[in-house]
Amino acid sequence: MLVLALTLPTAALVTACGNSGTGEAGSGAATGADASASARRTPSDTELCTSAVGYWAREMLDGREPYGDYQSMGLSNRQYDILREVVDTARVTEREQGARTAEELTDRRIREACAGQYRDGGPSDGPWQ
Repeated sequence: MLVLALTLPTAALVTACGNSGTGEAGSGAATGADASASARRTPSDTELCTSAVGYWAREMLDGREPYGDYQSMGLSNRQYDILREVVDTARVTEREQGARTAEELTDRRIREACAGQYRDGGPSDGPWQ
C-alpha cells in the first residue's frame, strides 16, 4: 500500500510535466519563452570559430596568456593555428601602426580565416571526411 501511495503522486507529476509545453490550441500552455526559444538560430561553424578565436585573440593581445593548451581554450587545432597567425601579425601591426589598426586587422583576418576553414563544411561534412 505504501508503494502505491508513493507511486501515484509521482505518476501524476510526470504526466503533468510531460504535457506542460504541448501548446495545443486553447490550452494556454504555450508561453512567450517557448516561442522565442524556437525562434533562436544556431550559430554556424564559421560564427563559432570567429567568436572563439576572436575572444582568445583579444585576451592575448591584452597581455593575458591562457592557461593550458588549445583544447583547454576550447579550440580545435586549426582554430589555434588561426589564433597564433593572427596574434603574431597583430602584434607586429600594433607596434608599427597602432592598436586600432591592429584590432581592425585582427577582426578581419579572423573572419576571413574562419570562413575559409568552414567554407566546405565542418568535420562531418565535405572534404573533412
